Amino acid sequence: MSVAVQSGPPDAKTRKYDRQLRLWAATGQAALEGARLLVIGATATSTSVLKNLVLPGIGHFTILDPNKTTPEDVGNNFFLEVDSIGKPKAVEATRLLSELNESVKSAAEIADIADILAKKPEYLANYTLVVVHNLPRKTVDKLAAYLWSDPTLPSLIVIKTAGFLAEFAIQCHEHTVIDSHSDEKVSLRIDNPFPALLEKSMSIDFESLDQTTHGHIPYLYILIQAAAKWRSQHNDTLPKTFAERKAFQRFVEDMKVKIDEENFDEASSQAFRIAPQPIPFDILKLFDDPGLNSLGSGSKPFFHLLSALKEYVLSQEEGKRSLPLSANLPDIKSDTKSYVEVQTIYKTQAREERDMFKKVLVQQLRQRFGNATGGEEELLQSVGITEGLIDDFVRNSHGLKVLRSTVYGEIDKHPNKLSAALEEKPREAAVHIAFAAFDALPEGTAPTIENLQEATKQLLGGNTEISEEVEHCLGEIARSPTADLPTTAGFVGGLVAQEAIKFITKQYIPQVEGTVVIDLIGSFTGIVP
Repeated sequence: MSVAVQSGPPDAKTRKYDRQLRLWAATGQAALEGARLLVIGATATSTSVLKNLVLPGIGHFTILDPNKTTPEDVGNNFFLEVDSIGKPKAVEATRLLSELNESVKSAAEIADIADILAKKPEYLANYTLVVVHNLPRKTVDKLAAYLWSDPTLPSLIVIKTAGFLAEFAIQCHEHTVIDSHSDEKVSLRIDNPFPALLEKSMSIDFESLDQTTHGHIPYLYILIQAAAKWRSQHNDTLPKTFAERKAFQRFVEDMKVKIDEENFDEASSQAFRIAPQPIPFDILKLFDDPGLNSLGSGSKPFFHLLSALKEYVLSQEEGKRSLPLSANLPDIKSDTKSYVEVQTIYKTQAREERDMFKKVLVQQLRQRFGNATGGEEELLQSVGITEGLIDDFVRNSHGLKVLRSTVYGEIDKHPNKLSAALEEKPREAAVHIAFAAFDALPEGTAPTIENLQEATKQLLGGNTEISEEVEHCLGEIARSPTADLPTTAGFVGGLVAQEAIKFITKQYIPQVEGTVVIDLIGSFTGIVP
């Protein structure tokens, strides 16, 4: 993400959101403040979700609920009060949630989503994300089907809770992530150093240095020079076997002049970096993504950038292919002067490779759209690409993600998939199957154990024996089929809000694929594929 360097003291907004800006920076905060959220149902769980989105500053939220507040609602919902009884739930919950952050805009709609779907479904297009909680399955299916009918319509989060059980799933056609905050180790090119790095590394005469300077040589230089010496003594080959790798580490450690030189210990621990660092498999898979098949003016900027990255990588010599260099260096045991020198070498090379990538991008766009769009800047802007976006993409090219879901409830139509999930993840799948059985009950049917068991057999197909894990979950559904407990609401609200923030900011990796299940009796969470 591109972060502007600010001079002087931080403004009030920066101070207000200081801690979260450290997580998703100004670009993520801007995306959050530009989002419009529709929450259907002013329940304890949905208001808990909203609480965790209002506090960090979501742009706008609307609560849609046709019902009036009852004493039972006040008993389990922190965002309703005694004076709210008899008043519209949507209005009361909106009023109290708005007190948490005066910067957030809000609205209350006293309406039924079933009526909106029947009379003016286009209303839903005004939002970035739709969140529903404990709606009847028929209504959820209609809503999901409508939102799935057009990729430009908002994505959907469906939440279900019953006592101490819960689950939620995200429905979206396609979600692209540039800044996934990946744990993937970025290649420092120690295995294939670029000319400036190689020249600097090999120019250092370790033996002529005094002890202080010797103890501050950056480990990158140490490894590059040690690898060159190893090659010269081993027929131009690098360590391959475990024994050879251990021998190379000892070889590095023997280069010390003092026993306590931490930079050489660091070099030994980072010795794996001399081996060829392949491009991450997930990135190579993206080069065959269907989003690259028919690029046009309506394509997302992400796919224009991904197409350029594919050409940039595949045009390199096989066996030496690499992603654009990142200028972000890890902490290195060194003195300030040496660290700044290394950083300068990497920044200079990263800037050159970034410019090479941009050249490929512009050439592709010219081939795709011709010269009608004007100059280079106008061409990039015509597809929604800025210089800052190019910087972000290049810097995070090792952690790119494209996520896609199926239409909500698709797995419930396939007994073989449910059975497979139950076999693979019995505890997690049991929670989902219990909710699916409850949804499958005919309207007006009491959720007794017997009725839920029958619905479960229908879901799994024929005379399938119901496992102990499923029986446990069916019992909780039968005990509290519509109970919206404050403890469950608080926990689930935090989880869902976290995924919503990932989704809105397009940072980190939201759980788009599969269903998240929560069992607060067994104290576990998990994913059902």
